[in-house]
Amino acid sequence: MRAIKIGNLKTGNDSLPLIIAGTCVIENEDIILYTALVLKEICSELGLPFVFKSSFDKANRTSISSYRGPGIDKGLRILSEVRSRFEIPVTSDIHSVDEVKPASEVLDMLQVPAFLCRQTDIIVSASNTGKPVNVKKGQFLAPWDIKNIINKFISTGNHNLFITERGTSFGYNNLVVDFRSFPIMRSFGYPVIFDVTHSLQLPGGQGSCSDGQREFAEPFAKAAVAAGVDGLFMEVHPEPEKALCDGPNMIRLEKLKRLLEKIRTIHEVMKGDAGF
Repeated sequence: MRAIKIGNLKTGNDSLPLIIAGTCVIENEDIILYTALVLKEICSELGLPFVFKSSFDKANRTSISSYRGPGIDKGLRILSEVRSRFEIPVTSDIHSVDEVKPASEVLDMLQVPAFLCRQTDIIVSASNTGKPVNVKKGQFLAPWDIKNIINKFISTGNHNLFITERGTSFGYNNLVVDFRSFPIMRSFGYPVIFDVTHSLQLPGGQGSCSDGQREFAEPFAKAAVAAGVDGLFMEVHPEPEKALCDGPNMIRLEKLKRLLEKIRTIHEVMKGDAGF
């Protein structure tokens, strides 16, 4: 699988799974710095490559009254502090062409949200930065549809692309993960990430906000690694019940280390046994 450099780390070539993790949205600087520190310590101890993620704006919240984040200026300042203080790569969502340039000046990797994955101008602008970009597959796309997105992205000559599976709309506030999508999308030659926690979201499940099923995060993550994904995307929080966005599907920070220990073990077993 293609090797891609993100900041000071290199992924691919069947290395240990990349972990993209952090809070759903930037709530305040204290929570972000604490979460980033704990995540760095856990991933460093386990030898797992790690990128910190938190959104400066959640532009697709269910309700107009839902908290969206501090905005691009303050959000990028906080992410820049995480990057410099802990010496770890950082990523966040972009929502328009106008956000690409300022975001690329701070972030080590740009992220295109699922609902925007077919917006050609955003894909091409993000690719033109030369930065690694993580494109989330829309909940409305079949896995083979991602090939068109890949072609848009690499039209600039940039091949630093990750594709993330985050479930498919099933209707009635539910998402379903088709594990056939992992080998299908990997066959196109680019690393595939599994978004564990957003796949467990129940969109609009609480009426004015989404619900979720974090109790299934562990079996989903373990199954995806066994199925050969190149990394995991997981949103975590010290106190998910108090989170301002996606609390019901976020993993409790104190439980993450044990989960990642199991993930590493499964990866080593699958890599070492040619019979699978």
